[in-house]
Amino acid sequence: MNLDNDSIHTHAVHQDSLEQKHFIEEVGLLFETVGFPRMAGRVFGWLLISNPPHQSPGELATILQASKGSISTMTRLLEQLGLIERISLPGHRRDYFRIKLNAWSELTKRRTAQITAFRKLAERGLALIAEETPQLRQRLQEMHDIHAFFEQELPRSIERWEAARSQPVGANSPNSEDDSALEALHLSRLR
Repeated sequence: MNLDNDSIHTHAVHQDSLEQKHFIEEVGLLFETVGFPRMAGRVFGWLLISNPPHQSPGELATILQASKGSISTMTRLLEQLGLIERISLPGHRRDYFRIKLNAWSELTKRRTAQITAFRKLAERGLALIAEETPQLRQRLQEMHDIHAFFEQELPRSIERWEAARSQPVGANSPNSEDDSALEALHLSRLR
């Protein structure tokens, strides 16, 4: 079978497109498993891989084969979550959306407040059943302990992440426990 260059290029573009669609759907399914609408995940998935990295609502609707109303609702949700931002470009009359820089760091920092709220709630519950047996207190005690642990550890992990991220590729870590995390981060940057 003899394929010309146009046929090979068309096949490669189709394969890329198919792989992109699969990626977008995987992100959508992942969002759905954590309680968000699948369409929000699909919008987010496309914005992670789109070129250019900013997309108009119309472009999102076309690529994702969704209504403009659905795109509007999902982009508003993603903006509220702090994952994307609305931008305007000089000379353009419409808005565009893109992944917000440092979105993951900011989202993780906000998790600390949620963790603290769960720890405090567990403390209140433990106070309510202070006279009960340890077996009855066990559920609340576990809730308290894990949230107290992550309330302490998550800020430390965020600090380590920010320090690792700011180091140039090939820099030595001042802390040997950071070495494996730094190595993984630097290797991912080289790919």
